[in-house]
Amino acid sequence: PMNTGACLPHSPEDVARMLGVIGVESLEDLFSDIPPSLRASGAPDIPPGLCETALYREFERLRNAGRTCVSFLGAGCYDHLVPSIVPFVTGRTEFATSYTPYQAEASQGMLQAIYEYQTMITLLVGLPVSNASLYDGATAAAEACAMARSARKGARVIGVSPLVHPHALEVLETFFSDSGAEIARLPESEGATDWSGLGKIEGEELACVLVQSPNRYGIVEDLTGLAARLGKTGALLVVSANPMSLGVLKSPGEWGADIAVGNGQPFGLGQNFGGPGVGYIAAGRSLMRLMPGRIVGETVDSEGARAFVLTLQAREQHIRRERATSNICTNQALAALAVAAYLAAVGREGVRRIASLNVHKARYLAGRITAETPARLAYDHPYFNEFVLDLPRSARDTADALLEEGVLAGVPLDEFGGGDPNRLLVAVTEKRTRAEMDRYVDLIRKVIA
Repeated sequence: PMNTGACLPHSPEDVARMLGVIGVESLEDLFSDIPPSLRASGAPDIPPGLCETALYREFERLRNAGRTCVSFLGAGCYDHLVPSIVPFVTGRTEFATSYTPYQAEASQGMLQAIYEYQTMITLLVGLPVSNASLYDGATAAAEACAMARSARKGARVIGVSPLVHPHALEVLETFFSDSGAEIARLPESEGATDWSGLGKIEGEELACVLVQSPNRYGIVEDLTGLAARLGKTGALLVVSANPMSLGVLKSPGEWGADIAVGNGQPFGLGQNFGGPGVGYIAAGRSLMRLMPGRIVGETVDSEGARAFVLTLQAREQHIRRERATSNICTNQALAALAVAAYLAAVGREGVRRIASLNVHKARYLAGRITAETPARLAYDHPYFNEFVLDLPRSARDTADALLEEGVLAGVPLDEFGGGDPNRLLVAVTEKRTRAEMDRYVDLIRKVIA
C-alpha cells in the first residue's frame, strides 16, 4: 500500500475527500490501468531519509572522500582542472536562475552565451552548425543517427562501431527499439574497429556509421578514406569525439564527418560523481534543419544593435509532428555555459596545450608501468590520454587495493561493458603530477608483484 504521509503533503482526510470526489476508493485504484506485470511489487530499495544534521554529515563525508583520492578514472568522465572563472560565471544569478530558453522572452544574456558556445563548438569540431547542446554524449549520438535516418529517407540500418562508449550503445538500442531500425555492430580487431566488416552492411539501407575516436579503450581510430567510402552510397559518417582530444587530433570535420557528437564534460564540468555532462552536436549546413533542439542565431534589433534570437526550433510544438526529427525540447544551458566559459578562459592555444599535457603525461605513466612492473599495454595502437593495462591479476582486486591507499586506479574493463577481468582502463589528465604518477607506479608494483 502507498504511504501517503511520506510522499504527499495532504492528510489522510484530504486524500479520502479527493478520492471520493473522483469516485475511487484508494490511491492504488488510480493505477489500475497499468498491467500488474509492469507495476513494482514493493517500495524501491532506497535507504530511509536523514535528518538535517545527518545529511550535512553525509555530504561532508562525500566531499572529503572526493578530495582525498587521486583519480585515474576516465571512461567518458575525466578529472580535468576546472578554472575558478567557470563556477564564478555559472553561479551568477543571471544565469543560475535563468528561465529555460525556449520561449521568445529568453534573456539576451543567455541567448548570447549559447551563441558563443555554438560558435566555439563549430570551431573545435570543424563543422559549420552547432545546436544549443543536448543532455549528454550518448543522447547526442542517438539524435545524430536519427538525423541520418531522416536525411536518408528512413534508411533502416545504422552501422555502429562496437568500441563506442557502452552507455551510448545502450541508449541507441533503447532509442531505436520498435522503430524499424536495425543497429548493426561492426567487428573489432585488437582494440580498434575492423572496417573490413563494413562491406556486409553497405547499400541503400545504410543510414550512417557511428564511430568514436578516441574509442572506449582510449585508442585513436584511423578513419582514413571512411567518409569517401560512405559517400559513394549516401550514408552519413557520425564521429563521436572527446572534445579535449581535438586540441591535438584531427577534428571530425577534417575526417570528413557529416555529424560530430560527444560529451563536453572535459571542458569545465568536473567529474562530480558522474554528472551532469553536456552533449554537443554539430553538422554541415545541409543537415541544419534536421538538427534536434534549437539553434541560437545573431541578428540586429529595430535600432540596428546586435541581438540574438532562437533561429530554429525543430520540435513538435513548433512544426508538424510528422516533420519533427526529434521531440527533444530543451538543452543543457547551464552546462553549455560552463563549456563556453572554460573555452573562453583557456583559448585556442590553451586547449592545445592542455591536450598535449594529457598525451605526454599518459605516456609517462604507461611507460613507467610497462618498464618497471609485470603489467603490459593491452593494445598496440596510438592513444590519447587513457590506455588499457593487461595485469597479472584481477583489475577489480588491484583497484580495490589502490583505493585503500587513496588512489582511484582506473575502471576494470569487465565492469565497463564487458571484457577481460584482468584489464584496467587508466586515464591521465593535466591535473596529475609527477609525484602522483610515480606513487601510482610504486603501488601497482607492490600490488601485482
